[in-house]
Amino acid sequence: MSDMNALLEPGMIVRHPDRPEWGEGQVQSNIGGTITVMFRDAGKVVIDGRRVDLIAVF
Repeated sequence: MSDMNALLEPGMIVRHPDRPEWGEGQVQSNIGGTITVMFRDAGKVVIDGRRVDLIAVF
């Protein structure tokens, strides 16, 4: 898991770098590198944080 993914907490807004069509998503949980995100246009997605570096939106 990247350093950035390790900092993600529930409620934070993120984007998936390879799926811009999903829009912004809200982190639901981040447990052991498994990150669950509710994306505006894709619904709930479970992401392996070791494979994908999510982009935090500030």
